[in-house]
Amino acid sequence: MKQAMAAPAVQTLMLKRNGGIPNNPQLPVLIYPAAMAVAGSDPAAEFEQTFKANGWPPQWRYGVFTYHHYHVHGHEVLGVYAGTARLMLGGPDGHVVEVKAGDVLLLPAGTGHCNLGSSDDFMVVGAYPPGQEGDINRDPVTDAQIAQIAKLPFPNSDPVLGSGGGVVKLWRG
Repeated sequence: MKQAMAAPAVQTLMLKRNGGIPNNPQLPVLIYPAAMAVAGSDPAAEFEQTFKANGWPPQWRYGVFTYHHYHVHGHEVLGVYAGTARLMLGGPDGHVVEVKAGDVLLLPAGTGHCNLGSSDDFMVVGAYPPGQEGDINRDPVTDAQIAQIAKLPFPNSDPVLGSGGGVVKLWRG
């Protein structure tokens, strides 16, 4: 498995249900500040290679939607490869996180997220564990969706640090 730069510090953020946004009652958001070097003509490629080597196949390159949404069918990793943004995690009146190129966010299924404002060049690589996907949910969570989130399997490895990373230590611990 591939590892990024020298093991970045991992910050955690535990979010409670926020109205119709379920968040994840058992798993914290993992934040990896300055986790990846951003260089070259295609900085997204380094994120994609690292995520793929660690069992998280990259799915897309884009920004983050400017409306609150969450995923029921997948844990999501976001690798910021260009620009800066203010993201709100946890739904309306949630927790604001400032991100910049090189940062990585790992959002457990159910985590509400929204772009409050970003630089014109803000872009991320998005990836999910095999068999999981980033379904877009904006409506209030249902009991069936909460059950789906609860039964979603843990990823086999951390998208940034591989077999010894935050997923293993902080989600399975």
